[in-house]
Amino acid sequence: MADDAARPLEGTRIGWIGTGVMGCSMAGRLHAAGARVTVHTRTPEKAAALRNFGIGWVDDPRELLATSDLVFTMVGYPADVEEVYLGERGLVPALERSEAPLLIDMTTSAPALAARVDASARERGTCALDAPVSGGDVGAREGTLSIMVGGDLDAFERARPAFEVLGRTIVRQGAAGAGQHTKMVNQTLIATNMIGMCEGLLYAERAGLDPQGVLASVGGGAAGSWSVANLAPRILRGDFAPGFFVEHFIKDLGIALDEAHRMELALPGLALAKQLYEAVRAQGHGRAGTQALYLALRQLSARSGDAER
Repeated sequence: MADDAARPLEGTRIGWIGTGVMGCSMAGRLHAAGARVTVHTRTPEKAAALRNFGIGWVDDPRELLATSDLVFTMVGYPADVEEVYLGERGLVPALERSEAPLLIDMTTSAPALAARVDASARERGTCALDAPVSGGDVGAREGTLSIMVGGDLDAFERARPAFEVLGRTIVRQGAAGAGQHTKMVNQTLIATNMIGMCEGLLYAERAGLDPQGVLASVGGGAAGSWSVANLAPRILRGDFAPGFFVEHFIKDLGIALDEAHRMELALPGLALAKQLYEAVRAQGHGRAGTQALYLALRQLSARSGDAER
């Protein structure tokens, strides 16, 4: 029998909505930490692996409200977040004050929507945290995510034990919406870094270098980054499976650009990255991982070489 330290969530009741590339691993980690996890997903087959480990499943997400201390969501787009929380059959309209769980959205979504969900939840006797994450599929499996949280301080402390199972870096950034704003900073930093990483690999190959040897040199220096350490090796293996979907990254970049426009802030590098990723999607790689940017840049490079010849 595992001791309490190994199962820090023993007895905690958790509802989980959304079992995609990252959500499935995250729900599984909470279960392994002792929580009584029940999941809902629009596609029941996506929860099959979790159900095989004894995790419960419900057909209606609102059923989670009466049987959970914490309800987590990790869905795809802001429209999904709005539907899950504020829609006609959403969580917030179904809340009962006497048994309202804490709501925690880990989707990357719009800051204003996060604030609206929290305000609506407060009218029903609870509150909502926005807690988007960074770290991809690897971080989700290994519990090393960075979790960026916006919302009430007491609610943050209540959720901290679960966050500590999921992530290594957990920071409350401020009021509702602040977690989402922080994630926009994260995505802005990643976006242009991905361009440089892919172009660097193309340069190494065109110069006749051994890309593996190049990574060994540059990965530990000033050019090192999470993308260089985790995604560049995948590119060299020809592995473009999603740790994070291209189409979801485009969604994130769009949110960041909308927020920048609202704040009258020019971010030309971010705008360029979004254009390049839209080209990746147009080439049929929308459901590939973000490292598929390399494929689009390689094709562009090949066309440039043909034109010069």
